[in-house]
Amino acid sequence: MGSALETLCGQAVGASEFNMLGIYLQRSWIITGITALLLTPVYIFTSPILKLLRQDNHISHVAGKYAIWVIPQLFAYAFNFPIQKFLQSQSKVWVIAAMSLATLALHSLMTWALVMKMGHGLLGAAIAGNISWWILIIGQTIYIISGRFPDSWTGFSCLAFKSLFNFLKLSLSSAAMLCLELWYFTAVILMVGGLENAAVAVDSVSICVNLQLWALMVALGFNASVSVRVSNELGAGRPKAAKFSITVNVLTSAILGTVFTVIVAATVHQFPRMFSKNQEVIEKTSKLGYLLAATIFLNSIQPVFHGVAVGAGWQFIVAVVNLVSYYVVGLPIGALLGYKFKLGVKGIWSAMLGGSVLQTVILYIIIARKNWQKEALQAEERVRHWGGTVENQESPSSVQRIRNETR
Repeated sequence: MGSALETLCGQAVGASEFNMLGIYLQRSWIITGITALLLTPVYIFTSPILKLLRQDNHISHVAGKYAIWVIPQLFAYAFNFPIQKFLQSQSKVWVIAAMSLATLALHSLMTWALVMKMGHGLLGAAIAGNISWWILIIGQTIYIISGRFPDSWTGFSCLAFKSLFNFLKLSLSSAAMLCLELWYFTAVILMVGGLENAAVAVDSVSICVNLQLWALMVALGFNASVSVRVSNELGAGRPKAAKFSITVNVLTSAILGTVFTVIVAATVHQFPRMFSKNQEVIEKTSKLGYLLAATIFLNSIQPVFHGVAVGAGWQFIVAVVNLVSYYVVGLPIGALLGYKFKLGVKGIWSAMLGGSVLQTVILYIIIARKNWQKEALQAEERVRHWGGTVENQESPSSVQRIRNETR
């Protein structure tokens, strides 16, 4: 829900309508706060939900207790994500990084004390997480309201309650886009849990997913970068600069992804030993090694395309693409390969990869065929519609500026 700010704040910054950023932030807080409240019952009833999905009773019970303990983190997420987008749109990523690093150090200390020293187990981990998240939010909020953003934060305003419905529509599109992406990998793990010798299968897939996520963190950095650049440039009426930033981010991320891909492909028989001593798990994970390498390369490009879509405000389009690629193509084929044709984990992972390839190809075609001059004009209209004026008496009109650039 909070990723709607990537579009709105980024384009407002590009159009020099800084006064709207604080309003957007407050609107997002209202919507994400209500969303967290609506999701609370899911956390409370996690245990019966997992049992309904035919998960192990003991795991369901433990997960259910932990979910209740981390409810404060649910509301922390509701406040933190909009703050991150507010800061990212103004190129204050170093603030997020510095505060996150300090909080991580404190979190590690608290986790060691509560889990290892005092022996509180999952409860201790939950308490440490709750405290750490809220310390981070308080620190970031103080930074924002302390006067460092005189143009973009002018205090709490009743304007935050205006145009909430339109804001909600973009937020829902953003949520659908991201949830369909995240649930896809969760669904894959659930499918693997239904295979024969499920414990070994889940362990091997979990190792691959964790390794994939490590590499994905780099691509997510480019995702944030290209989202900010595209939204800024479109808001400023510079479509050529927006296209150039896409090229730079895709190529750079792909080069780094190639490095990670080669490393994994060259160590398919070695890297599983870093995560497990069970020989059966090691062998099963090694068989997934080349598929994992291909997934890592694909995931060096795919998140960048996602960032472009968010920066341009195409969340609904991407949500539809995700729905078709993942849930109409990827998962059904995975079920057939994994269960019907007895290909097990490799069949399910291959189908997951196929769905991701389809999604990436479709996004590439959309980006390549878009009229970026028109996108810049739509960004101007979006800023005006959401409360900005897009005026600058000392420079040509936005329309004329865009026309001049595209000649």
